[in-house]
This record gives sequence, C-alpha cells and structure tokens, in this order.
Amino acid sequence: MNTFVIVGGGLAAGRTAEALRKHGHSGPLVIIGDEAEKPYIRPPLSKGYLLGKEERDSIFVHPDDWYREHGVDLLLDTRARAVDPRARTVELDDGRQVPYAKLLLATGSSPRRLSVPGADLDNVLYLRRVGQSERLKSVFRPGARIVVVGAGWIGLETAAAARMAGAEVTVLNHSELPLLKVLGREAAEVFAALHADHGVDILPTVEVESLTGTDGRVDGVRLADGRHLDADAVVVGVGITPNVQLAQEAGLEVRNGIVTDERLRTSVADIHAAGDVANAYHPLLGRHLRVEHWANALRQPEVAALSMLGEDAVYDRLPYFYTDQYDLGMEYTGYTEPGGYDRVVFRGEPSERRFVCFWMAGKRVQAGMSVNVWDVIEPIRALAASGADLDGTVLADPDVPLDRILP
Repeated sequence: MNTFVIVGGGLAAGRTAEALRKHGHSGPLVIIGDEAEKPYIRPPLSKGYLLGKEERDSIFVHPDDWYREHGVDLLLDTRARAVDPRARTVELDDGRQVPYAKLLLATGSSPRRLSVPGADLDNVLYLRRVGQSERLKSVFRPGARIVVVGAGWIGLETAAAARMAGAEVTVLNHSELPLLKVLGREAAEVFAALHADHGVDILPTVEVESLTGTDGRVDGVRLADGRHLDADAVVVGVGITPNVQLAQEAGLEVRNGIVTDERLRTSVADIHAAGDVANAYHPLLGRHLRVEHWANALRQPEVAALSMLGEDAVYDRLPYFYTDQYDLGMEYTGYTEPGGYDRVVFRGEPSERRFVCFWMAGKRVQAGMSVNVWDVIEPIRALAASGADLDGTVLADPDVPLDRILP
C-alpha cells in the first residue's frame, strides 16, 4: 500500500499531512506522536497561551474532525521506537510495525536539561509541551519568586510572562547581555533595557553551582560566586537538542540534526525530515542550516510533501522568527552569525523601541529586524535575499520606503 507515515506531533507534522492531501496523496496517511495531544503549535506556549490571552483550542494545527474528514490516522501517545529502512517499517513501543512507502521525520527537539545538583527537584520547570506551559502558568502568580536560568528567547519570554503575572523575576545569564550571541551587542542592549524597565533583575556572567531544596521542592539557586537566590520555582531555558535518535539508529546521516538536501530528503531513500530536527541545505546561503523556530515548521511541510510525492520542490526561504515581550513586538529574517557582519545599521532610535535594523557585511544586508514597526518584514526579506550592494545611509533613512530601496 502507498502509506505515507509522519513521525512527530508538532506543527510540521500537521502541516505536512495537510499539504500531502492538498497535493494529491490519496493513500493511507499516518501521524505517530508521543504526546496525548493532536498536533499543535508551540510559540503560544511561551506567548499568548502562557499569558492567558489565547484559549487552549487555538494552539492546535487542525480541529479534531479535520483528521477524520481527511483520512489521517492519528496514533497519539505512541512512541516510535525504531525505523527499518530496508523493511520500510516504523516499529512502535508496543511492538506494532507500521509499513511506509514514504516517511517524514518531524521529531522536533527537546530542552537541554540542567546538569547540576538539585536539578531534579520539584518546581524545576522546562517549556516545550502544553502541560509544561500550563504548569508555568500555575506558578506565575503575584509575589512568587521566579528564577530563570538562561537569557535566550524562551528565558526572556517566560520572564516577561512571569513579570506580567506579578512575580518577582531574576534571570541568570552566562554572558554579558541577553541574546548577545544571537543579536550582537547593539540589539541585545534593547532587550536588556526592556526587562530592566519592567523590574526584571538580569544577572550577567553567572554560573549555577546547584539548586537547593526543602522536602524535595526547589527553594533556591546557588551561584558559583557563593550567592544564594531564593526561588519558589526555577525555569530552565538553556537551549534545545534535536531528537535524532531514531534517525541515527536507522543509519541516516546526522550532524547537528538530520542532514537533508534542499528538497528535505535525507541520506536514505524515501525518508525526509522537516522542522527543528532538519539540518537542511539552504541554496541561497550555500550551507546546511538547522533553524529552531516556528517558521520552518510552518513553511517546510509544503516542500516536504511535494518532495515525498516526487515533485521538484526546494526550500530556500530565509529564516524567520518573532517574539512578543511586554509591549515589544519583534520580527527578524535573514541569517548571520557572530563575526559574520561588520556593523548594524539602525533606522529609528533603539532607545525608543521602535526601529528597523540591518546586519551588514560590507554593503550587503545579511539579516534585518523590525521592533514595533509593522508590515515591513517582506521588504526586509527581499533586501536580505537580494545580495545587492546597498547604501547604509539609505537603509537608515526613514523617509525612503523599504520597498523602494531595491531597483
């Protein structure tokens, strides 16, 4: 039988199933997810849903009846234990064998665990799944002492949610500024000031020595410099690790994720990968890239589905991510890394938290970000994708519309 199987229960899984049906796959279609929930979208878990602004139903990719109406067999609360490329089967935890003609691995990623004494105490919390978001929501209350370990996107978004709920919040950062490695000094200072203005205490260049507890429950964080911070809960946001075990044991090429080409094909025939777990070749950037953001899980499924159906489709969309913290909304697109740019050009005043900025290498835009400026992400994407030599003074001039800069 022409059975297509998707392993994973997130946005990439749900959207690939949708795209497969849209593009004509009429055979059996199976989604295997290890959570009890049907495929859902993760950004609200640290944003609107965590803040109580979005209802639970809003996080799901499709309503219940969509899967029934489209003949998608949902195997939830079910773990895929092994993939056998020769037999073309996925083995489940209970020993059942699910045959496949084409397979998509959308296994996502898992939070890195804190590896210090006391890390297994109760109320040491992570954020990746619905239940974890709901647990955080229950501990974010007025007067609660919340310590956040990590000053990346998840750390800062949870810190903002806790502060908006009235908690006392301390963020522990291993570097000098939050998001320094991701955004560079100029833009990182904007987020440091944002949280300071909202009463969050960010401690720079600190190291956690241990977590302390009473009766099995965390009550504080001890730092390497000897300080002890009282805590009713500790939120850990120190990065994520791609879930590659299935792929690795099946003999697929794995290197910082499951390696794919621009068509999201892995090193083994008829197996594809998409979302957080895919280290995909990006033809525009000329390199493999694994992107841990919602946009890839949203956009890659169209290419994955077409590729699974034998069509000639390429994923070449520039990385994109966004964040909402307090009254700041930000969108970012493009790609650069530390040392990959030589200056940041600002259009607007960073201190006012309403601006657009561009990471430049010579005269070329590598990436761009808008903060509280809306409906500009498409021209920013076009500038970053163009590879054109551009005048920094024109990029900085608010009187020149962004969509008029390119010829």
